[in-house]
Formats: sequence, structure tokens, C-alpha cells
Amino acid sequence: MQESRARRLVDRLRARDVFAHLKLPSAGRSGYAVRIVLPDGREALWGDDGSAALKAQVMRDGVLVGFVDSIPGSEDFTEDQAVEAIAAADYDRPVGRSTPPAVRRHVPPPPPPSITQRFRGRRG
Repeated sequence: MQESRARRLVDRLRARDVFAHLKLPSAGRSGYAVRIVLPDGREALWGDDGSAALKAQVMRDGVLVGFVDSIPGSEDFTEDQAVEAIAAADYDRPVGRSTPPAVRRHVPPPPPPSITQRFRGRRG
């Protein structure tokens, strides 16, 4: 990621109260990245791999613990779309998602039989 784009994304994410920082290129890499500090001590690195697609590695103490898979079509995202995708990402799954999962309906199990049903037919 180019430094100017990374700086603009960080500024716009901070304006949305996202703990974003500019990550300088690491050894052997030429691009900048956006680092998101997560409340539980993990961090997400967006753009650290040098690809044009928007995806993130989720790290804890330098160890990969998850990722947000490449977002389809993100190579052509505007900065508004990139900021929205980063801010809305779900980091709480081993494989994160760029959008919230579909709402699932939970069907509760049937209630246990009543006492009268359990003892029906017993003679004492």
C-alpha cells in the first residue's frame, strides 16, 4: 500500500474511533500497512502483504491467530469503501469476515414433558 493512501485511511479510521496506526514497511517489503489495535490485545494488519486486494492478518504477540479473507472486488475500492470494510470487519472468528454473518434463527428445543405426562400410567 502506498504511504499516502495508508495515512489517509488511518486518519479517516481514527475519525470513526477505530484505533488505527500507520505500519511502516518491514524488512524485505516496500509497502505500508494499516494496523488496527483490537481491544483484546490482538492487532489486524491490512495491506501488509503487498497485494492490491483488501485483506488482513490478525496477530497476537507476533503470532498469526486469524485473518480476514480477501474481500472480493476490493482491488477497486474507493477510500470510503476501504474505510467502511476495515471498520466493519469481524475479527472475532479464526477466519474473519468483511461483513456481518447472516442472521440465523435459533429454534429452541421442545420443553421437557410435564410431571403428569411422565407419571401417566404408573400405579403406585
